Amino acid sequence: MAFQHGLAGINAANNQLGAIGNNIANASTVGYKGSRAEFADMFAANFYGVAATQNGIGVSTTAIAQQFKQGNVSTTGNQLDLAISGNGFFVMQNANGTTYTRNGQFQIDRNGYINNNGDFLMGWGVDSSGNVMKGSMSQLQVDTSLLAPRASDWNNSPVKFGLNLDSRVTPPANGTFSPTDPKSYNNTTSTDIYDSLGNPLSLSTYYVRTATGWDVYASVNNPNQPASATNPTLLNGGAAQSMKFNSDGSMSTSGILNFGTYNSLAAVGANPLKLTLDFTGTTQYGTEFAVNSTKQEGYAPSVLTNLQFGKDGMVTARYSNGQSKTLGQIALANFANQQGLQPIGGNRWIQSYTSGNAVINQPGSTNVGLIQSQALEDSNVDMTGELVNMITAQRYYQANAQTIKVEDALMQTLISLR
Repeated sequence: MAFQHGLAGINAANNQLGAIGNNIANASTVGYKGSRAEFADMFAANFYGVAATQNGIGVSTTAIAQQFKQGNVSTTGNQLDLAISGNGFFVMQNANGTTYTRNGQFQIDRNGYINNNGDFLMGWGVDSSGNVMKGSMSQLQVDTSLLAPRASDWNNSPVKFGLNLDSRVTPPANGTFSPTDPKSYNNTTSTDIYDSLGNPLSLSTYYVRTATGWDVYASVNNPNQPASATNPTLLNGGAAQSMKFNSDGSMSTSGILNFGTYNSLAAVGANPLKLTLDFTGTTQYGTEFAVNSTKQEGYAPSVLTNLQFGKDGMVTARYSNGQSKTLGQIALANFANQQGLQPIGGNRWIQSYTSGNAVINQPGSTNVGLIQSQALEDSNVDMTGELVNMITAQRYYQANAQTIKVEDALMQTLISLR
């Protein structure tokens, strides 16, 4: 019987050494989860149960169980490296189906898909307004082409100004306005605007004090046209729009001033530009003229400079002109029994009957952690602990081998009896 005990013990120790060796081999594998050998004793039984005086018949390996505790998170500086802080798995898709991983070493392929060695990262896309469309997941894709330009009158949006006009000034000396005569206006400011092809234009506004308020003139300077008497071009046929103020310095008239359509852009193939200026919030206080803010919706074409991943899994593209665009949101999966996941190699798992079905959530929600960008989760293997376990398993192996050796000596004694 001791032969069977010793052999079972050697097999168990061998399984334990195998698990330890695999852990040590993967101590530097990103997202690797260590395993341990789990054992149970064995008894021979019959219909009447196990006798109180009966010895066991050895040991068996019941499982090589994965340990899903969190690994250390190390920063890398690589914008496509992602770590999960907390529970959850990245959802990946390939030709064979869906897999799950904690390995966040991602790349972008030639078609713009975020992937890891051919497995595509899954998440939710966005609509035309940049809102995440929760529903069926899709492969997350980065549009690496030029960001198309947008005109400053996109969606009929105005050019916004936040100013203070000095209430203490008097009308200018020259009563006839001319953009080339600084004595014909009190103040001026300029801001860049864009046509439908992304060509930059300079919009200048001029402010003339009157007896009852202020007259506002506007002109556009087109760098694609030669300097002449008509460049810059006065808008609204050269006519002024008026603003009036209350005694407390707030506006008493509408701040929305329509300066008509600028048509000279047709020469370069762009659409006419409808220019509406919004001075809502402009004040007239007894202090110096000041430009507090300007805002317009246009921009030139630009190239992708980097990607930003939020803790909530939001993927944002950043462009060379300072614009940004939401591309989608990363999905995370969790399982009722993580240890029931079936490993398939390559730091990947697939769900099984034992693990239960994947529960998909956005990062930071119930039962899943947060995304940490420019970082990777290290293997959760404790090298010191594994080396100690290896020594223990070695002694366990030696002790069981000694059991067989002693039993063999006893058998030799019996055989030698005359």
